[in-house]
Amino acid sequence: MSIRYESIENLQKLIKENKIKPSEIVKDIYDAIEETDPQIKSFLALDKENALKKAEELDQKQAAGEIEGKLFGIPMGIKDNIITEGLETTCASKMLEGFVPIYESTVMKKLHAENGVLIGKVNLDEFAMGGSTETSYFKKTVNPFDHKAVPGGSSGGSAAAVAAGLVPFTLGTDTGGSIRQPAAYCGVVGLKPTYGRVSRFGLVAFASSLDQIGPLTRNVKDNAIVLEAIVGEDELDSTSAPNVSNDFTSDIGKDISGMKIALPKEYIGEGVDEEVKASVLKAVETLKSLGATVEEVSLPRTPYGIPSYYVIASAEASSNLARFDGIRYGYHSKDASNLEELYKMSRSEGFGEEVKRRIFLGTYVLSSGYYDAYYKKAQKVRTLIKNDFENVFDNYDVVIGPTTPTVAFDIGSEIDDPLTMYANDLLTTPVNLAGLPGISIPCGLAENGRPIGLQLIGKPFDEKTLYRVAYQFETQFNLHDHYHKL
Repeated sequence: MSIRYESIENLQKLIKENKIKPSEIVKDIYDAIEETDPQIKSFLALDKENALKKAEELDQKQAAGEIEGKLFGIPMGIKDNIITEGLETTCASKMLEGFVPIYESTVMKKLHAENGVLIGKVNLDEFAMGGSTETSYFKKTVNPFDHKAVPGGSSGGSAAAVAAGLVPFTLGTDTGGSIRQPAAYCGVVGLKPTYGRVSRFGLVAFASSLDQIGPLTRNVKDNAIVLEAIVGEDELDSTSAPNVSNDFTSDIGKDISGMKIALPKEYIGEGVDEEVKASVLKAVETLKSLGATVEEVSLPRTPYGIPSYYVIASAEASSNLARFDGIRYGYHSKDASNLEELYKMSRSEGFGEEVKRRIFLGTYVLSSGYYDAYYKKAQKVRTLIKNDFENVFDNYDVVIGPTTPTVAFDIGSEIDDPLTMYANDLLTTPVNLAGLPGISIPCGLAENGRPIGLQLIGKPFDEKTLYRVAYQFETQFNLHDHYHKL
């Protein structure tokens, strides 16, 4: 039997009942990748030899009755800006082509400890900068629902691999919507955890005050299972949060009657496609039928999310990417004749256009005379956006709205228009600026067959409530059946 569309929960059950071996699952996954990924183009590197070896070791443990770990025998794909010891990590950039890390990221240590099996690294926008996975140096991933459409970004490879049934889960990263937007475009479940919930040690930094690692899966409960495996305080990451609960599954299945949900009028206003709006309002009615109260509220600073986000993110990117200088590691220009030329040529040749655009912008807003006018002001706006959410959460459990203003756009249609591309982050960037958890779940299909995402935003460290509400909605609307038709 093919297991490529099975949930993590069902695979765990089959393993425990000795109905399937981890090695059979892994072989089936590689068969699926061989068959489908030449069209989808989600994987950048495969780790087949090590994966099969690990799976055979788990077979022996299974035979001995030693089934341990939340993800025993479960295959996984990892976004290629997360460090994997001994396996090439490129950030989808010429700058890091051929870079094989000699240490492990904290999330990978945790996943290995739970006996997950690493299948390979998945594609992304270069250095996680982009919203369509078109800025990758190596290949353009397509949307499994419609090969003419982008999968979203920057975690486009992560979302596409899950949607196409190539792995039960992937890890992505979310700086301004980079897990939730591709999850919406590809019809899967993607969670951006509260800032600090998951260690960033071993994540190649883009914007350190915004980045978070999170899971993408085909259903809500699987997502909660993976999050339980990767959270926790880490002495190697000073921004990781101490002593917070890592139970996300115990409330799944509980009803949501009496819960108060806020629908910001700005999230269904100007710029949001009519089909997306209609699908979200239908989802609102579904949640009401499940016993929740939904009321319209205002998050007045929402329109300022994109400008403040792009100033802050670019400033931090400018600082973080200074380390790629052509000397210590990464791409090294062969034509430079002195030190200044080496810096200039290595960075000019090694970075792509979008990365250079953000480095330029970030360097500008941090420069003398412009710091106060741009960067400092953006940080003040960030605080106002955070205050807006706090005011709403005084009276409501969850904020709801579309994940993206439109469904997935066609490949090539927006890549030359950065401002339009940036506008797609209208509804996701405020969540990162405020450090809140947000989840995208499928809530419909547009007439052209492309998925529509519903975003739920929670209080800090309250992912448990997000999963509870998302699961109840999923019982009424589940896009899972469509995967078998891709």
